[in-house]
Amino acid sequence: MTLRPLIAICGTTGVGKSKLAIEIASFLSRATSAPASRIINADAMQVYAGMDIITNKIPVTERQGIEHLLMGFKQPGEQYVVGEWVHDAVHAIDETHRKNCVPIVVGGTSYWIQHLLFLNSLPASKSELNPPPQPPQSPPISSSALENSLQLLPDDLRYLFLNLPVVPPIASIDPDAAFALHNLLSRLDPTTAARWHWRDTRKVLRSLNIISEHKRTATDVVTSMNSSSSASRYRTLVFWLYADSDALNPRLDLRVDEMVEQGLLQEIRSFNNPASSGSVEVDAPDSPNPELSSQKNKTDYTLGIYQSIGFKEFHAYLSSPDPSPTLFTQGLVDMKHNTRKYAQRQIKWIRNKLLPAAQAANSKSRGECGSDVVSTYLLDATVLDDQWDINVRDKAFQITRDFLDQNPLPDPQSLSETAHRMLIVPDKPTQPAETLAARRKLVCPVCTLEPSRPVMIEEGRDWEAHQRTKTHRGIARRRAKAEVSKMDDPDWPGFRPPKSHGQENSMQDHIDSHISAISESNIFTDQ
Repeated sequence: MTLRPLIAICGTTGVGKSKLAIEIASFLSRATSAPASRIINADAMQVYAGMDIITNKIPVTERQGIEHLLMGFKQPGEQYVVGEWVHDAVHAIDETHRKNCVPIVVGGTSYWIQHLLFLNSLPASKSELNPPPQPPQSPPISSSALENSLQLLPDDLRYLFLNLPVVPPIASIDPDAAFALHNLLSRLDPTTAARWHWRDTRKVLRSLNIISEHKRTATDVVTSMNSSSSASRYRTLVFWLYADSDALNPRLDLRVDEMVEQGLLQEIRSFNNPASSGSVEVDAPDSPNPELSSQKNKTDYTLGIYQSIGFKEFHAYLSSPDPSPTLFTQGLVDMKHNTRKYAQRQIKWIRNKLLPAAQAANSKSRGECGSDVVSTYLLDATVLDDQWDINVRDKAFQITRDFLDQNPLPDPQSLSETAHRMLIVPDKPTQPAETLAARRKLVCPVCTLEPSRPVMIEEGRDWEAHQRTKTHRGIARRRAKAEVSKMDDPDWPGFRPPKSHGQENSMQDHIDSHISAISESNIFTDQ
């Protein structure tokens, strides 16, 4: 089967992805004297209507008449997840191909792009693609192991499974409901539960929905996807726009300043908050900003458009009855810092996830048809102005022309020193089951003070770093001291009489022994 062509443009915020997409679309239109391209948005925040400043939508006046799809079509309070976007993007791409146009997918949400490019990389629940069905009274469970687990559930968790919420609870507002969902997942599918933090209620609920709808554990569903998850959906040309951090960070800081000058705070202040799903009281007559004031400590900044950088950072300033320059400055500093951190995460995802997935797809394709199916090129956007045309635009035009004409393409690492450095990545697990097993969460028994509020850390480097923190070691020392003190209490069941002369151990020896025992222990989330 011949795969249809697709151009995808990814990269960090602030590198000119939308600009390049429009330039390529205009270039193709000039070459054919007719509309030859449609741009499909792959930015998770730009799908929402309004809020054009905080989401950095490219103005309509700068789109040069190029049609933009999947942009500004969702209400800010709606949840719109990756499975839904992939479904909508595939439909838009199919429609674009039927028009004999080239689809150009562009956006900074690279994990959306990745799940679009590769078949069966995402175990979708039916609720992501259709309106949520009414919860069944007695769901048929085909897996005998799952059926046994379900029968062993206590009544409250069985009821929860039969009546899963449509909207995930906000862990900061209702931690009991959040932990109950994770506890339910732990009993039904401990492997998947070990992958998600109990506070990550969206992913926990999604896993439970997969169990309910597929009648198998989410782990089984993911494992069954292994054989086809490397298959590519399209013949794809990927442009990764990249800028070195020394040049990018000042550019991002300037962008935040410009957003504030353009009216960012007024945009947030005037925004009516529909995203808290009834959990926010908006009747606060004594506050100059009743909506924002009443949302303090209640808004879920992982929900919908509230994930946009700026909402959380300026919340204290905008919700204060007496906003001060200090609060404004802190909000500005936080927004710049978090924007830079977000750019770093975008780069990590591309190098650690998207590039290995493309390599796996190419390896599979070479074995089947002798050629690559995903061609990835890094375009160096470190220097803008007069260097943009040389380093980015002209190279993109030439590669695009050769890609569409199916001419030989240049070696991706030959484009620049930066491309040679950044495109070489170590082998990473790309099969869903391998990824699931590679990133388990551990419960820290030292720092967990309440069993229903476990402190969960990802195993590996994060876990090792956590054990070295002052907080962890301080709690371990205090607990060890308390345990050692009990040994001197004759009423304690574990009281140990003093040792004979020459066998004394100092209290510090006991403490150090307890610290070592406590710190080396860990608990996986599967129970």
